[in-house]
Amino acid sequence: MVQIGYHASHEQFKPSALLKAVQMAEQAGFTLALSSDHFHPWSEAQGQSGFAWSWLGAAMQATPTLSYRVVCAPGQRYHPAIIAQAAATLAEMFPDRFWLTVGSGQALNEHITGDKWLCKRDRNVRLKECVDIIRALWAGETVTHQGLVCVEEAKLYTRPETKPPIVGAAITPQTAEWLGSWADGLITISRPPEKLKAVVDAFRRGGGEGKPMILKVQLSYDQDQESACRKAHQQWRNNIFKNIVMTELQTPQQFDAVGEFIKPDELNEHVRISADLQQHIEWLQKDIELGFDELILHNVNCEQRQFIEVFGEKVLPILAQQ
Repeated sequence: MVQIGYHASHEQFKPSALLKAVQMAEQAGFTLALSSDHFHPWSEAQGQSGFAWSWLGAAMQATPTLSYRVVCAPGQRYHPAIIAQAAATLAEMFPDRFWLTVGSGQALNEHITGDKWLCKRDRNVRLKECVDIIRALWAGETVTHQGLVCVEEAKLYTRPETKPPIVGAAITPQTAEWLGSWADGLITISRPPEKLKAVVDAFRRGGGEGKPMILKVQLSYDQDQESACRKAHQQWRNNIFKNIVMTELQTPQQFDAVGEFIKPDELNEHVRISADLQQHIEWLQKDIELGFDELILHNVNCEQRQFIEVFGEKVLPILAQQ
């Protein structure tokens, strides 16, 4: 049976507000939560960016029935040994409730270290190095590694009995196919069915057949269509560009500059905007048909309480029957 999760968007809300949101989501029937992990928001209008790893410990304690995932980019802002330690600690305290999802990152968050921002090919190489290091540390090995990241005689002493899965993040079919050979699962974002199917097929072709797949669903729900569209445009218009742009811009101000040219109707291919709950249900049913095991719902506007309550009452029970 497909699991339905709530996306905790640190770029949009204070950590204290997100803590209350995941508690509401748990009470409403959501079974998962996905945490973003940013240093900067996507825009000045969003205006937040709490530290995900501090928040995760509090959230997992406060919501004992929810499982958690976090999207992380080890290799530049985070040394992989630190991520190995952080994830191992959460997995030891909260067994079988935490998955690590990893990607090659975006300059928006990673450039702050002052290190060179690598091309996509080299970022992928670095990511695989990081995953190998994390897995070796979780296995109790003493790790020394010299490559795009360096480790010197590191050993992790606090390790969970069950290692968390490492799920790879992909936007393009090319990356998804590569992930299929080494990741424990796939996480991607919603888009038109034909484009989403291409990513799924590529992941399976690359070796991902039978592995879990997570879909982060970007939607905007409100009481009427006009407000759902307007509020999505206000919060999420900076997030609809091709990946080659999204990964290279460095500041919220740069994202705001390019977002000025986006008209509200241009969001429709990237965000599921509708005041009609039946329409949202039909979209989500198509995702289930593609084989996704987990759907993480991200209501990109700021009306979180309304979204959680309405979807918990009228959408989740129907999806639970799938």
